[in-house]
Amino acid sequence: MKIVKHCSTSFPTVATGSIVGMDNNGAIEVTNSFQFPSVDVSSSDSHSDASSLAAAAPRAKANIVYQNEMIRHLKEVNVDANNVGWYTSATMGNFINMSFIENQYHYQKENEKTVALVHDVSRSSQGALSLRAFKLSPEFMTAYKEAKFTTESLRNSKLTYKDIFVELPVNIHNSHLLTSFLHQIPAPPKSAEIPMPASLDDIRRDPVQIPAHPGFESLDLSIDPFLEKTCDLLLDSIESHYTDLNNHQYYQRQLTREQFKITQWQAKRKAENAARLAAKQSPLPEDEWQRLFKLPQEPSRLEGMLNARQVDQYARQVDAFTANITAKMFAVRGNLLPE
Repeated sequence: MKIVKHCSTSFPTVATGSIVGMDNNGAIEVTNSFQFPSVDVSSSDSHSDASSLAAAAPRAKANIVYQNEMIRHLKEVNVDANNVGWYTSATMGNFINMSFIENQYHYQKENEKTVALVHDVSRSSQGALSLRAFKLSPEFMTAYKEAKFTTESLRNSKLTYKDIFVELPVNIHNSHLLTSFLHQIPAPPKSAEIPMPASLDDIRRDPVQIPAHPGFESLDLSIDPFLEKTCDLLLDSIESHYTDLNNHQYYQRQLTREQFKITQWQAKRKAENAARLAAKQSPLPEDEWQRLFKLPQEPSRLEGMLNARQVDQYARQVDAFTANITAKMFAVRGNLLPE
């Protein structure tokens, strides 16, 4: 509830915080959380600047000191005070970026069992709590540590966008106090008609239960309001992916052009050395091309991998959004059209 409240109140700005708990036979139990101090920005700063500062808060030095101080206070009151990761808010599943990778790597390099909880505020506003847990895969941790995301390294390691994250199952349990309260709430009646009690003993033995109010949300045929926004974000991610692809193709053209110049220079130098040997002169060095020509540096493919993973995330959301609507449309079409 603390995570949901913090993310909801900070929306649309990114909200981040630390989670504490314990490791119970390989299962991470999160028992408490606290938010990182908010950063005051001036009115001239844009919303993106505030979101960038909030997204980078988990690895900021001041927040690391604040986190250690909070954990020390929790230990003094005999509360679970083992750091098990961090949490962040998201909007329509838009959380796969470099800040998320850097934050999780910052935690996971110290403790490989730490996780990142992602609370999607937009999805939760529809009535279904969206809380997912992620951690970086061991293969991606190795590649990120070596900072090698070239085409050759990715081909050798067989690392794809599907291997960046490992999603973990999340089980939410209520506290004992809340569970006891829920058990005291009367259950809905089994039938719409409630028989009148004949005596006080009947009331004491079987209290009158208020019938549940009928819900007609399942009969709504309107398109999901978040589907259009998700499609817009999907198109933006695809455009970013094509931009990264064009940059890589430009690098390949530059590399081919430089390699062609080097080949021409080497052929010319071999011809000169052959003429010098015929004239009984010492040959010229053939490795001077390394000083004369400079090959372009290949751009990192990490951004392209993250864009591809984000496109996959949006595609899954669109599929989930349209599944219920499509079923309703087919049902209505079957009832309205004549047989």
